Amino acid sequence: MTHSLPPETDWDQAPGLLDGAMNLDLSAKHCDLAYWFSSVAQGTLRDRARTGHTEAEVTPEHMRTDGPLRDAQILELGCRSVAEEQGTRVLAYYVAHATGTAEMDFFATQLMDEARHSMVFRNHLVEMGVPADDLHSTIAGLSTDYKRDVLDPILGFALQAVRDEGDFIGGVAVFTIIIEGVLAPAAELSERKWSLIDPAASAIARGAAIDEIRHLTVGSSIVREHLLAKPDYRPRLMDIIKRGRKLWDEIPDKKYILEREHLFQEGMHQHADIIGDYEVWPGQRLLETTAEERYATAERWTDKMAAARLAYMGLEEAVEILRLT
Repeated sequence: MTHSLPPETDWDQAPGLLDGAMNLDLSAKHCDLAYWFSSVAQGTLRDRARTGHTEAEVTPEHMRTDGPLRDAQILELGCRSVAEEQGTRVLAYYVAHATGTAEMDFFATQLMDEARHSMVFRNHLVEMGVPADDLHSTIAGLSTDYKRDVLDPILGFALQAVRDEGDFIGGVAVFTIIIEGVLAPAAELSERKWSLIDPAASAIARGAAIDEIRHLTVGSSIVREHLLAKPDYRPRLMDIIKRGRKLWDEIPDKKYILEREHLFQEGMHQHADIIGDYEVWPGQRLLETTAEERYATAERWTDKMAAARLAYMGLEEAVEILRLT
């Protein structure tokens, strides 16, 4: 008998990241270990487990040729690989401090997801011609400042809650609302902008996005259920959100994103014949966008997604606090 996949884990039926994160309702009990092994490992990752893409989703030769486009991709995936690696290490504390078995099992699967994302991001650099022996030193060299300025502060904020303060729900809120909630739209943009230029990278981003939908929706469900059971936790949660927003105001993430977007800008025009009239979002040709416009659009996606998830959690008053644009 053929196993029927839940639509959100089916490669062809799963929604895009923004639509899925705003509209799906998934819980830790639903997304248990059996769900992950049967529907994710044997569903989403079928034929993509090792590289994140199928053999038909190729890495074009121009992505192996020196130039701004290749530089942009190396910078983007190198930094994203480190972000996922560091996130994996932090999630070990979520598994250790989970308040129930369902939550422990779910975060064990999220830990595996993030470790896999780091693997396929860095391995694509090898597919682009970065020597395997130089891979880790290359990534370390390009990501040192990004790790220090962006990743260490936000992941430290999560560790403060879950490890130092013993507040598992607070830690879930930090990861779901502050970290993944803000970083996810940039992942959506990555899938779209590389679609024709680097089909393998676009597929890798698509697989990661399917996972992120699950992370965002289940994390939101855990926070929502806790607030319904213990409404007196609300002031503590609002304080976390306010401190998280203050932290984001202090982090220079924009300069790192725009650095690679400006490289992409130069590179995409060198390959305009490949991109043609492709629309990166409805009504907007990719070739007519600027680095600043793509960044601003990702911020608007963040606001839209945050508003939907916060309303689901019963935290409408936090929407204005987290609004980025």
